[in-house]
Amino acid sequence: MGAVDFDLSLDEIREVTAWAADRAADVLATYERAVPGDRRPATAIAAARAFADGGPRLHVLRKIAMDAHRAGMAAVVPEAGHAALSASQAAAAAFLHPLPKAHQVKHLLGSAAYAVLARGEAERDLVLHGTPAVVRHVLARYPLAPEGGGAVGAVIRDLDAALRR
Repeated sequence: MGAVDFDLSLDEIREVTAWAADRAADVLATYERAVPGDRRPATAIAAARAFADGGPRLHVLRKIAMDAHRAGMAAVVPEAGHAALSASQAAAAAFLHPLPKAHQVKHLLGSAAYAVLARGEAERDLVLHGTPAVVRHVLARYPLAPEGGGAVGAVIRDLDAALRR
């Protein structure tokens, strides 16, 4: 792909965001058990779903995503942190851009990758077998996931390769 943007409809972004919110919801209980009473990840999932259901893409979504990110970074239990980061990435998925840049794949698959880190192989299987065609079609427009990024980067590259098959 060259440096030219490509078509990416708002409806496609909404579908990607809905899928990302579902991945985060799969593992939300992991966070809630470890950090009872902290609603930041749940709020991020709700905000992602509100956008996916036709709500506006407002700046407050970025703040909510950052709040869930902070929750994830503060979690003592690693799986709980990954669950909160999955929620953060779900809310941030609303800001996926039609730029042919590898880092956009991190935005597209980030919620799923953190969910895999939170829940393990069962979540990976769910992602690989339950990803809707529209998400796969959107993914195919981007370059391959970038190198680096530690454990989550490795999961993103794994999911990226598997979902492109």
